[in-house]
Parts: sequence; C-alpha cells; structure tokens
Amino acid sequence: MKAATERKLIRWLHLLLSIPILGFIYGPVASIARAAFAVRFVFMPVVILSGLWLWKGHVVRKWLRVKSY
Repeated sequence: MKAATERKLIRWLHLLLSIPILGFIYGPVASIARAAFAVRFVFMPVVILSGLWLWKGHVVRKWLRVKSY
C-alpha cells in the first residue's frame, strides 16, 4: 500500500470514528449503556491510536525497520 493511500485511509477512519465520540459528549449516547461502552472502549482507543499513527507513524516505522549491516 502506498503511503498516501495509507494516510488517507487512516485519516478517514479517524474522522468517522470521532463522530460517535461527539454524540457521546453532546448527545444522548451517554445514557445508552451499549453505545457508551462502545464509545469508551472501542471508538476512543482507535481514534487515539490512529491520531498517534498519523502524527508519529514515520518514527515508529523507522524504529521498527530492520537495519542490514
């Protein structure tokens, strides 16, 4: 997968999964038990990890790259 395609895919994932978080904060999602659980323990960690990957993914890739001597 090309780097531009990967960034675009992760960016869309990040944006789309942020919508339920906004519903949790500003809407009635917090009062629905299953939806609140999904936002807290599924959507929020995925959004945080995708944001960190968009921000510092290049550093992680460089760190994981195997050096051949």
